[in-house]
Amino acid sequence: MKKETHKMNKTCFCTRWTVLLALLAAGVLIAPLPSFAARPLITDDSGTVGKGKFQAELGLEWFTWKDTEDGVRVKETGTESSNVFTYGISDCLDVVAGIPYDWAKARENGRTVFRENGFADLSLETKWRFFERDGLGLALKPGITFPIGDYKKGFGTGRVAYGLTFVATKDLGPFSFNFNGGYTRNENKLGEQKDVWSASFAPTYELKEGLYIVGDTGFERNADPNAETAPAYALVGVSYAVTGAVVLDVGIKFGLNKQEVDRAVTAGVTLNF
Repeated sequence: MKKETHKMNKTCFCTRWTVLLALLAAGVLIAPLPSFAARPLITDDSGTVGKGKFQAELGLEWFTWKDTEDGVRVKETGTESSNVFTYGISDCLDVVAGIPYDWAKARENGRTVFRENGFADLSLETKWRFFERDGLGLALKPGITFPIGDYKKGFGTGRVAYGLTFVATKDLGPFSFNFNGGYTRNENKLGEQKDVWSASFAPTYELKEGLYIVGDTGFERNADPNAETAPAYALVGVSYAVTGAVVLDVGIKFGLNKQEVDRAVTAGVTLNF
């Protein structure tokens, strides 16, 4: 499940060219979406794929959300196809592109009132692992999203958005602990909050070689200016490396409040070249 981290007993070394690329990227790209993680996690780890290597993470997520508002029973369901592609510019620097496609449906008192599908906004990130020593890895993930989705149908924001995520990973034998803290400048045409903060934590345990049990929990500031409760989730899952090039995963996510989806199931495959 873990990305290649090129563990060393000293701070991760990058060439002057690599550092220049990372700083240039940080000045232009800042991530507005949740950081891409080793599937099925939402929280990212500090690992990078390695110089000249390519990784494709392909997955599907099915979600459902129910509520009753003013006597009207509302049910929303949907599917997201997440397609995340990573290339290692160096051992310390990755470029990551995300191209999601969504299907969504809403029903009121059993009657379908909305059914649409389409691409969501395109994401482009870099991950710079700037420190690694004694099992501790630290990284920064700046990035940007481009408004290719139809925001009127709920598949995007309608504007270019940006942000920055700090990533920390600590390895302790078969256990790993991952922390993300992020800020999003949520530029949008939807009347949403423009300043969104988030935090998440994900422990993992290697049950046997290639088989991982994972957990994840996190929250972010609600983008709805009329809602005070921050959406919060918890996730449990497993990941299994069939070979060094193929990793399968499955996970279940639970909403910890009504601002988050009630339940979601995700499954996917990661291919390494």
